[in-house]
Amino acid sequence: MHVCIIGAGIIGTSTAWQFARQGARVTLIEASSGAGLATSYANGGQLSYSYVAPLAEPGVLPYLPKWLFNGESPLRFRPRLDPHQWRWCLAFMLACRSSQVKDTTAAMLTLSYLSRDTLHQWMNETPISFHHKTNGKLIAYRSPALVKKARKLVAYQAGYGAQQSVLNRQECIALEPALGELGEALAGAVYTPGEEVGDCHLLTTGLFNAISRHSAAVVRTGAHVRKLIRSGNRIVAAELDSGEHITADHFVVAAGMASRRLLQTVNEEAMLYGLKGYSLSIPMSDAPGAAPAISVTDYERRIVYAPIGPVMRIAAMVDMGDRSADINPQRIALLKRQVNNTFPSLDTASATEWAGERPATPTGKPIIGRSHAAENLWLNIGHGALGFTVACGSAVLLQALVSGQPVPINARPFASR
Repeated sequence: MHVCIIGAGIIGTSTAWQFARQGARVTLIEASSGAGLATSYANGGQLSYSYVAPLAEPGVLPYLPKWLFNGESPLRFRPRLDPHQWRWCLAFMLACRSSQVKDTTAAMLTLSYLSRDTLHQWMNETPISFHHKTNGKLIAYRSPALVKKARKLVAYQAGYGAQQSVLNRQECIALEPALGELGEALAGAVYTPGEEVGDCHLLTTGLFNAISRHSAAVVRTGAHVRKLIRSGNRIVAAELDSGEHITADHFVVAAGMASRRLLQTVNEEAMLYGLKGYSLSIPMSDAPGAAPAISVTDYERRIVYAPIGPVMRIAAMVDMGDRSADINPQRIALLKRQVNNTFPSLDTASATEWAGERPATPTGKPIIGRSHAAENLWLNIGHGALGFTVACGSAVLLQALVSGQPVPINARPFASR
């Protein structure tokens, strides 16, 4: 079996590696000059296996009016004359139902735990250095009401194997002294000891290099797929800008935001939208004793802090309708002010700044499975902010579906609608 995977971010490289290690011939195609140079480059760095609740949930709705049009909110909306934007937003609001959130959370937990176990297996077999560490995670809340709400989610997720506890202010600071900077503003936190961190770009390039060395694999960079060529109910080739045709038995689209345009060439409309986020990378040498050693998520501000090897990675914000990779100076300045307010000793002036789009579905679930456009066309798209966390599990699930093997988890929640 020959499989062509389009896209060499963390999703595409994980998918290609799983197919190669299972004995398939693999061609991995990437439009950029190397692997992991877009969304996978400088993301939040948290492997947050037990925190996979979707952005779309009932508690979001009351905040939307003040969030969407307030330049200092964690979520900002730039309306466009774009029917796809409004269809996506309507589907997002319809997904903010308690029953939908519970179903999504349950499905995502099965995928994330599969991903965790798969990553550990891969690293035992083929070690890759990407500053991988199990250091736990604290979701810090400033509101007692949100701590109370979090207790219910902890209880619900415990039924799916999540090992979490709710801590008061004193317990939080005893566990992570850096949180003492918050003082009375800290109401409590959810602590998950088994959560991990790592550098997504380093893992992506490590997998890409391993694929490059594999005897049954070919990698192509600087190869932009112009369109998919269909004959009957099958894709017969991926056509590059050069006019070259890449043939295979199966084709997998895992090209992040570019997936939507590519699928339109075979008349399939993917419900993907780019949620632009920002990150700062601060050298740990500039934060002696000031940076948290445990991953921290500032829940109300939607800011994550992850110590990754030599840097503290800080990621935040969702900008809808801003389709460029340019760094908005107002947004990055806001992020720095909020970081300085939470951890005053962190030197944001020394930070490396980054921005990128996260390709998301309205429900928060990725699309993993067969395309409607052709029987040998497969999708592994729409992972949003959780691509790093669920990449390995998504690869294993898709490989089983394509190969007709027993699936490791229920695949139905991730099927294309």
